Amino acid sequence: MTTHIGAQVGEIAETVLMPGDPYRAKWAAETFLKDAKIVNEVRGMLGFTGTWNGNRVTIQGSGMGMPSLSIYANELISAYGAKTLIRIGSCGGMQPHVGIRDVIIAMTATTITSPSSGIFREMNFAPCADWSLLQAAVNAAQTMDTKTHVGGIYSSDVFYAERPDLDEQMVRHGVLGVEMEAAELYILAARHKCRALAVLTVSDHLQTGEALPASEREQSFGDMVEIALKAAFPDA
Repeated sequence: MTTHIGAQVGEIAETVLMPGDPYRAKWAAETFLKDAKIVNEVRGMLGFTGTWNGNRVTIQGSGMGMPSLSIYANELISAYGAKTLIRIGSCGGMQPHVGIRDVIIAMTATTITSPSSGIFREMNFAPCADWSLLQAAVNAAQTMDTKTHVGGIYSSDVFYAERPDLDEQMVRHGVLGVEMEAAELYILAARHKCRALAVLTVSDHLQTGEALPASEREQSFGDMVEIALKAAFPDA
């Protein structure tokens, strides 16, 4: 048991899927896992452990933003021995060819600042996904009828951004989408010798103004969860 996770040692699997929304964690666990058991309710940040195709999996909410994710990822790794952490969540599309409901598999995650920025001081560390997970996720996506994009994303530390000039540069440099957590996850995984990946569903678009209605989000997020599970267990 840690400050923010009430699970006992042994109740958290080595493979953890991390949606930001705790209720999305509940939905994913009920939809994809067998014999899912709730293992965390501290502060309402729900976590569940069950099995997928015979493999133990934990789905733990991480909250919104890099500071919140950093808390949960640090505790999952240090106290519970998590080895593979995959973010599953929504993002905003930034390129014209990226559509609503498309899936983005994040190869890299650019950010202005994260909870780890103070460690690097003047250096611009380049956080990236684990290659084995990235490759397995791409392979899984190719077997599914899901429009998928692979490349760089931007992890913002604010939701209500007021930097149109920055958005222009992101688009200019090929950034596929924007979200708020992946860069810190990739940095922590590198620091602790773990594997990390972000598989994201485009729920809105910064250029077109399109947005996925809340009522349709859960059913549209199934593909990214399936891709994440197949990436974690490619032989299952």
